[in-house]
Amino acid sequence: MLSIDDIDVAGKRVLLRSDLNVPLDKAGSGEITDDGRIRASLPVIRKLAERGARVVIMAHLGRPKGADFAERAAGGPSLRVVAGRLAELLGEPVAFATDLVGPSAAQTVAGLAGGDVALLENVRFEPAETSKDDAERAQLAAELAKLGDVYVGDGFGVVHRKQASVYDLPALLPHAAGGLVTAEVAVLERLTQSPERPYAVVLGGSKVSDKLGVIGNLLRLADRLLIGGGMAYTFLAAHGYEVGTSLLEADQLETVRALVAEAAARAVEIVLPVDIVAATGFAPDAEHAVVPASGIPADRMGLDIGPDSRSLFAARLADARTVFWNGPMGVFEFAAFADGTRAVAEALTKVDGLTVVGGGDSAAAVRALGMSDDQFGHISTGGGASLEYLEGKTLPGLVALES
Repeated sequence: MLSIDDIDVAGKRVLLRSDLNVPLDKAGSGEITDDGRIRASLPVIRKLAERGARVVIMAHLGRPKGADFAERAAGGPSLRVVAGRLAELLGEPVAFATDLVGPSAAQTVAGLAGGDVALLENVRFEPAETSKDDAERAQLAAELAKLGDVYVGDGFGVVHRKQASVYDLPALLPHAAGGLVTAEVAVLERLTQSPERPYAVVLGGSKVSDKLGVIGNLLRLADRLLIGGGMAYTFLAAHGYEVGTSLLEADQLETVRALVAEAAARAVEIVLPVDIVAATGFAPDAEHAVVPASGIPADRMGLDIGPDSRSLFAARLADARTVFWNGPMGVFEFAAFADGTRAVAEALTKVDGLTVVGGGDSAAAVRALGMSDDQFGHISTGGGASLEYLEGKTLPGLVALES
């Protein structure tokens, strides 16, 4: 896989596939609530521009619905707000095209000089981008290819998608991987190929079902598996404990029991919460109390791990040489239920070894808690793609860049 250092970009139109899928305020303002992905994309944009490239950025935002471009664009979300924030961070103008392969895109690209940057409208406004029909995707890729001379893939968060701008387009142009992709691959290789031990994996978030594949594969790699967040209640229920109104995937209980048995057979330690912050409802001001993990009241829901669990998790991370963390320990967006996530984050900053924060929610959590990216070994931009890599799956976008 070539890197951007291996290709000549001076004066060329570089189609750069970035991951700028930032969260937006859902209360109505539409403002960006976490610009981490934009900031993470800055180095390759600056590097290409400084080398004289005419940088044409492609990215998606959300999952727009509709039969065609016009219908999807009418429902949003538009990348215009991202273009504005990107310009602020770059300290340079960012031209914005109001379409993807139409007249605005052609005019915008034609007006670029060496070192200029443009952003095309949301690639997912074009239904062909995500089409299962190879011919439809190929047609869109061919239209995109007319706008560029070189392709650079720098959005690791989308390399698990067989989509036109990710999988089909690289085959039509000289191509290389950007720094985010090469860095992510290097870190994931360290996590899957002879990691330094002890190797601890911390998993949180809502659902066990979202992470069954990665848990199964990591049982062959890790020494310890620490489970928090909403998924912990399915594990606790699988042990026969009452979990009240906590998030529970009852259809996964047998699967979880099988995973626990496999972990025991492989001598992989599974660490579960020993106490829980249980609330009367899902609200920032809900009445709450710390209860044993084995006895959550029937009318309460767990929204965070308790103080003894925080201490336990920190202790089981203290001697680790490799740590991968994906998913918050509780509803960190509510201050009353953020302490578990904060405790894990702080424990990672003290680890003498490789620490990887994976997943958008985990990255957003550490920033929301006032911690900086440089306090960790690596903040992943991969999201679901990184989890699929850790599952051992083949990622189409990486295959395309390696071809």
